[in-house]
Amino acid sequence: MTDNIIEVRDLTKHFPVRVGVLFKKTVGHVRAVDGVSFELKRGETLGVVGESGCGKSTLAQVLMRLEPPTSGQATFEGRDMFAMKGAELRKLRRDIQIVLQDPYTSLNPRMTVGDIIGEPFEIHPEVAPKGSRREKVRDLLDVVGLNPEYLNRYPHQFSGGQRQRIGIARALALKPKVIVCDEPVSALDVSIQAQVMNLLGDLQTEFGLSYVFIAHDLSVVRHLSDRVAVMYLGKVVEIGTEEEIYERPTHPYTQALLSAVPVPDPELRGKRQVIRLEGDVPSPVDPPSGCRFRTRCWKAQDLCAQEEPALVTRDAGDHPSACHFAEQRAIVP
Repeated sequence: MTDNIIEVRDLTKHFPVRVGVLFKKTVGHVRAVDGVSFELKRGETLGVVGESGCGKSTLAQVLMRLEPPTSGQATFEGRDMFAMKGAELRKLRRDIQIVLQDPYTSLNPRMTVGDIIGEPFEIHPEVAPKGSRREKVRDLLDVVGLNPEYLNRYPHQFSGGQRQRIGIARALALKPKVIVCDEPVSALDVSIQAQVMNLLGDLQTEFGLSYVFIAHDLSVVRHLSDRVAVMYLGKVVEIGTEEEIYERPTHPYTQALLSAVPVPDPELRGKRQVIRLEGDVPSPVDPPSGCRFRTRCWKAQDLCAQEEPALVTRDAGDHPSACHFAEQRAIVP
């Protein structure tokens, strides 16, 4: 069996733009995800970072089979995820779970915590016999650091951090192999973010989980990720280990993102060269020709408009980057 639990090749998801009476005429497509490829190894965390609107959450929805892909392939343990039906698809639903971004809207306010965490057992009764479900809910609350006696309370009686722990407990209920974390801490205070991140790390060690961790905050992603994929306008522009991305970035977009990360130490802050990008992110309906980042890139040349750079390794010992003029650049500090 391969070490890769998920493999994605040339995945695309385009949403039609319709106008006219009853919106019957298609005039274009939003290229939310446009040719994304990556692997997720067993027990690792792949961080996915990028600006809002770059396609991160759409990628999560396609992986969860919440949205059908436009084209491309994705396999789970060697099996085609998009061809699964019936019992095989039900099994996939158990093996891949998701933790959503907003803990205030992802929990049903009319259900108790016990019902919320126990709902997966109603859908997949083979996981837990009916008589043992309440005890399993108590165990899950304990695992995520909440009092098991809270199972009769409602979501409004909990803080944001506690609600996200409830969402994590719900995701753990079916003993998944992969959890897609769609910006799970972006709606939380900084101190609570650290607690939830530490919890996710402990759960990964305890249960052997694999994570696809989506975020726009690079410092958050670094805390948990083994490898990082940087997305821009629907495409992965650089992918590598945590050390390669944060210490030796080669794509200009990655370098710009890292230069903008706040530095608490005033002395170190003064040594950092901040890269200021000009202009706005182009529309995903009509992206630029060639390299999509070229309209904001200080390295852009004629070649960048004529030829789309492939996501490849250009120098021995380096990591894949989609830039014709990729070069290592240390970000200080």
